[in-house]
Amino acid sequence: MFRPEKKLGPAPNFLQSLKAIILASWLNLLLVCIPVSWALNFAIPSTNKNKDTIVFVFSFLAIIPLAKLMGFATEELSLRVGQTLAGLLNATLIIALVKCQLRIVQASLVGSVLSNLLLVLGMCFFAGGVKYSEQGFGVSSTQLNSSLLTISVIAVLLPAAFHFSADAQLSNDDEAQDILAVSHGVSTSTVPSFIYAGYLWFQLVSHTDLYQDSGKHVIESTSYGQPNKLLARLRRKKDVEFQETKQPATRSSTMTGSTMSGPTTHGGVPSGVQNGSLTTHVEETSAEEEEEEEELPQMSVWMTIVLLVIVTVLVAITAEWLVDSIDGLTESGKISKEFVGIILLPIVGNAAEHVTAVTVSVKDKLTLSLGVAVGSSIQIALFVIPFIVILAWILGKPLTLLFDPFESIAMFLSVLTVNYVVQDGKSNWLEGFILMALYLILAVTFWFYPGNSKNLPRLYLSVTALLGSDPSGVLKTCT
Repeated sequence: MFRPEKKLGPAPNFLQSLKAIILASWLNLLLVCIPVSWALNFAIPSTNKNKDTIVFVFSFLAIIPLAKLMGFATEELSLRVGQTLAGLLNATLIIALVKCQLRIVQASLVGSVLSNLLLVLGMCFFAGGVKYSEQGFGVSSTQLNSSLLTISVIAVLLPAAFHFSADAQLSNDDEAQDILAVSHGVSTSTVPSFIYAGYLWFQLVSHTDLYQDSGKHVIESTSYGQPNKLLARLRRKKDVEFQETKQPATRSSTMTGSTMSGPTTHGGVPSGVQNGSLTTHVEETSAEEEEEEEELPQMSVWMTIVLLVIVTVLVAITAEWLVDSIDGLTESGKISKEFVGIILLPIVGNAAEHVTAVTVSVKDKLTLSLGVAVGSSIQIALFVIPFIVILAWILGKPLTLLFDPFESIAMFLSVLTVNYVVQDGKSNWLEGFILMALYLILAVTFWFYPGNSKNLPRLYLSVTALLGSDPSGVLKTCT
């Protein structure tokens, strides 16, 4: 579990590690936005009506390279402890929770699932489909992940069903307490924890082979211009087997241990090839493959840990300014908190996972890409959401599992679409294009979604109060 999956080369020195950090990505150019966002937060007076918008934009841009560096550091760390153990909790959610931005927290949780399932997975399928005609991946592990996602969506939809069933029988105060009690009961129960723990044990211990990018469970990818690759391989295999059956008869008509005189061939395979030479060739090929599997780390262990600590601190401080500027950004009514939480924050928060998943998909490691995209969604649904609710309970914040019904339905339809896309164990660029298009449709819809904006007509406010994520007003009691 905590062993590297491949043999590691020698660790680089301090200067080489520092050079690897600087040249990790062109996104490092945006690191200049970190001091700029901090300076603007203190320099611009509070009376300036555009302060929050400016600070939000620069803080948003500053978190992007920080997320990439965090992904780079966790990827280096995963070389030594296994690639499936990488990942950190987004600091933006914790800060938003402390500052009573509960709608932002709820929307960001749902938006992270939508972003991973549609945008990240769609980009992986599309990027890999540009290089390969069809890419294969592990069907068993993917179908298992789809089942876990379905269970997670059911858990999210049940509080909404509770609200609509009991709304006519309970007052707002009674319903608020009941929904809060249901949320605490579901989160503190051992059911989500046991499901997630079982998933981790299945993935990291008992069935690790199902999550590898090679093996009998993975359908072979097909490159462009090689439609008959499998047929050619089968034909060569038959020729070799036919030649091996002919060799005993050939030896009986010649001297023992001698090689056939004459360069005659059958099916493109020399008839004088001996079993010993075939064995030697196989051994040489295996040795070459073992040498190719050795990975060279780009940073030392201590440099990786130091980078993680520094980036985490910078993300926490920058996220502080980002969350503080959300209210001023959304007061004008031109952009809603729902759009900020559902679309903007998940994109910048999951930037590292986006880049990692797309990069490995181009290298024909689609099973790993699915593990990053779908696995992150499972982690959010089965672990992060209950953890955030429990943390809010400890901090005295009335965060519930009653998500906005529109957001919950969007997540359910996204999970349903992904289940249909991955059920055949193969992908192409069109399937990725479909997933990205669906995410774009949802983004446009959430841009116009009124949510709980104060700048709406009274009719819209009454409808959103009835159908929103806070029909009983429990979220507004946060202090």
